[in-house]
Amino acid sequence: MKHGYAGTRRPMQWATSLGAWFFAAVMLLGTPAFATSTAIDPPPPTILVMGDSLSAGYNMAASESWVALLGQRLAKEKPGWRVVNASISGETTAGGSARIVGEVLRHHPKVVIIALGANDGLRGLPLHEARRNLARMIGASQHVGAKVLLVGMRMPPNLGADYTAGFEKNYRDLSRLFDTGLLPFLLEPIALDRNAFMDDNLHPTVAAQPKLLDHVWPALEPLLVP
Repeated sequence: MKHGYAGTRRPMQWATSLGAWFFAAVMLLGTPAFATSTAIDPPPPTILVMGDSLSAGYNMAASESWVALLGQRLAKEKPGWRVVNASISGETTAGGSARIVGEVLRHHPKVVIIALGANDGLRGLPLHEARRNLARMIGASQHVGAKVLLVGMRMPPNLGADYTAGFEKNYRDLSRLFDTGLLPFLLEPIALDRNAFMDDNLHPTVAAQPKLLDHVWPALEPLLVP
């Protein structure tokens, strides 16, 4: 797993396109407050989580999700850091791509966790569209100086071998291209435990949330450098 960012290489065409897109978005959303006033204290180092129901805490109290538990661990092990959960149940990579600029300008994160794609896969959406959307999210995050942890998913075999293999490959290829941190499969520690899921067999239970956090933490911790 890589955690370095100094060696990132992006295609020139992509970088130029992203820069123009990002500049236009900044003009529409307004200039960040820190650029207009030196009297305001800088925000604490922030982890921004962009996910779907698996990170939003579906059908449980907000304080019970693995992201909320991450906030509690940060208070003990990385005091001064905070976590902002911008996850939305049902979110797709297209939705995340549409929201990413506003979120990074609003919160000025040091680290962005991108945990999207499950809903794209379950709907059988084209892999190249998800790849493009995730690339835009990574690029926008890095454009403001944030490190990125890309959290992948896996699809059931009924979608076909080519699709499931290509789905996993998207995350590996994007992580390599943009030099991000990578956690290949969010649900890996509980995937084979039926009791770890709700009745829909899709969403982890409250009891499974600490296991998800323990799985994410080793990939995230090396990125937490203020």
